[in-house]
Amino acid sequence: MFELNSKMNDERIEEIGENHVATSAENPIRPDAFDISDEEKIVKIEKSVKDILHTLGMDLTDDSIQGTPKRVAKAFINEMFMGLNPKNKPKASTFDNNYNYGEMLVEKNIVLYSTCEHHLLPIIGRAHVAYISDGKVIGLSKMNRIVEYFSKRPQVQERLTMQIVQAMQEALGTEDVACVIDAKHLCVNSRGIKDIESSTVTSEFGGKFKEKETKKEFLQYLQMDTPF
Repeated sequence: MFELNSKMNDERIEEIGENHVATSAENPIRPDAFDISDEEKIVKIEKSVKDILHTLGMDLTDDSIQGTPKRVAKAFINEMFMGLNPKNKPKASTFDNNYNYGEMLVEKNIVLYSTCEHHLLPIIGRAHVAYISDGKVIGLSKMNRIVEYFSKRPQVQERLTMQIVQAMQEALGTEDVACVIDAKHLCVNSRGIKDIESSTVTSEFGGKFKEKETKKEFLQYLQMDTPF
């Protein structure tokens, strides 16, 4: 049965090929994903990276590379994929909108580093997030941290854009949230078609941002230059 399922999976992977496929608005995480500690995961990943490098023919006794398996394992758990673990989710503290600011607030050019879940290669870009207060406001740095948290996973850009909006909507108690992401995917830029100029733009508009004029205003703000 395992051999049959493996063959079916191989055929499905071959059918998908280089296509950009997202299966869900949620990351595909197993229910037992956090049954073992981060320290135990680092040990397991270190061994796996050693096996990969050994298979590639690398000499793991060389001073330059002998520490690489542990460095990669620690980077996976503590940095690159830390957003998989709910314990790292930022506390999105909100405050009453006591100054009654009723226009949109836009946080532009949030630097974004993520990892494509298809080839485990970097996604590098910028996120632009906006909301209109319905009685609550959120600290500016918290918007950056929300982007960072959902970015630090094996990701698909469409899903990432939706997750940022949904997290902001939950924190603020309003549907009036929008996000645009413009990013380069190294799985496109450095391999495959090797198109170094192309970037991918995704957007998610909620509530009032679905209205033509509000959406237009938001997108116009993104065109503004911010020299320092």
